Amino acid sequence: MKVLLLEDDIALNDLLSDHLEDKGFELAVCLDGQDALEKLIDEKFDLALLDINTPSLSGIDVLKTIRTDYKKNIPIIILTAYQDTKHLKESFENGVDDYIKKPFDLEELDQRIQKICRQFNIEQDSSIKINENIVFYPSLCQIIKNEKSIKIAQKERDILKYFCTHKNRVISSEELLQNIWIYEEMPTDATIRVYIKNLREIVGKDRITTIRGIGYKFE
Repeated sequence: MKVLLLEDDIALNDLLSDHLEDKGFELAVCLDGQDALEKLIDEKFDLALLDINTPSLSGIDVLKTIRTDYKKNIPIIILTAYQDTKHLKESFENGVDDYIKKPFDLEELDQRIQKICRQFNIEQDSSIKINENIVFYPSLCQIIKNEKSIKIAQKERDILKYFCTHKNRVISSEELLQNIWIYEEMPTDATIRVYIKNLREIVGKDRITTIRGIGYKFE
């Protein structure tokens, strides 16, 4: 699981970094908001932990830009020493997934991260049941259909995992691009359609619906 940490307090940054790495997370550490924003744009992360009061850009500014300009739905947790409700409200209005007030116990952070992992199906070694006959194993890039194993490409895995996380919601090709690919390897619309076609052949054409002119819906 790849995590971005934005925290400009060096002592707390070191403490959180050591703790998260001990938990087995792959970590990218930032001390200022602009650096965090650039990393979130250029790289793919499973989760971001953002302090609010940081140099260059605040954590809330990073959150706003990622949600508004880049349409990325990466799970984000705000970490802050602010005790008021103004910053809490602003964070949730701009699409934050959770909000932790400092000081907090590391156990609380662990529980919040686990909650996000369950909510977004992050790094699940367990299966995702699509229907009675189809079970999806994201970490193995594998689908079991009628007791037969089917290997799928990594990007097909990423698309299906994203669909499973956002069921019954229309997802545009742009949203898939922003949340699955980095800019250096952006595919064409035709390539995305091929991935979708391959997944339909496995999970069923009725499960991935094309919403003409908008995108796709996974049901």
